[in-house]
Amino acid sequence: MAEKPVDALTGTETTGHEWDGIRELNTPLPRWWLWVFYATIAWSIVYFVLYPAWPLGVSGYTKGVLGYSSRQEHRQDLEAQREGRAGWLARFEEASVDEIAADPDLLQFAMAGGRVIFADNCAPCHGAGGGGAPSYPVLVDDDWIWGGTLEDIHATIQYGVRSEHPDTRFAEMPAFGRDELLTAEEITAVTDYVLWLAGGSEASETGKTVFEDNCVVCHGDDGKGIAELGSPNLTDSIWLYGDSRDAIVAQINAPTHGVMPPWIDRLDPASVKQVTVFVHSLGGGQ
Repeated sequence: MAEKPVDALTGTETTGHEWDGIRELNTPLPRWWLWVFYATIAWSIVYFVLYPAWPLGVSGYTKGVLGYSSRQEHRQDLEAQREGRAGWLARFEEASVDEIAADPDLLQFAMAGGRVIFADNCAPCHGAGGGGAPSYPVLVDDDWIWGGTLEDIHATIQYGVRSEHPDTRFAEMPAFGRDELLTAEEITAVTDYVLWLAGGSEASETGKTVFEDNCVVCHGDDGKGIAELGSPNLTDSIWLYGDSRDAIVAQINAPTHGVMPPWIDRLDPASVKQVTVFVHSLGGGQ
């Protein structure tokens, strides 16, 4: 094998590669670097023996002589947290939401836990801070369709609205136009009257008559709604499905009805109470 040329300037043997008259020096790696490299190889071999390392296809993976499992360690951490919270959770299960709100310690625990539960489960619809979204109620304005007391909110969260739970909150507005309960002219007139209730400037006697004959039974004589029936307040200029005249006409003609799931089937009772207290605090409650 031919000897590789030595660079005249540095005295270092070259690799034999040359590009446009430039030769590559065969400079050896620093000794410290080589020892570190060998140490990492040795450590990897020790690691493969001690810890889970190599997949074995569908049959699993090598367990390692120490039998360590990060998943098991995570389970143990969660179990330790559950044990630490067990006393608190027992107090939540025994107390009503009103009692929780009146107890400074439980209230502090509920606010911290409720904030996390809300972010994980409620924010996708109601917004990160309860600010709502189109067709999803705002929770920070203290305007509650089904009532804003702690017990009211607790019941709504537990059983949902128009859900499949047997105790769900349920109310539906008739489709006055689609089902030909009112004429187009009557819908126009009652729309003007509803806008007048909310601070508008024009309303006719026809609209008032249509409202009294068809809407008072749910929304009340003054249009402020009846929480027990789930009928919204029409006088506060807060509109779930839009505040334009066309949006109100559309809702009277063929109303949209939202659905909220029953959280009693998805969260434990203590979590439901925590998020109830948190939601109640967003708008001040009633």
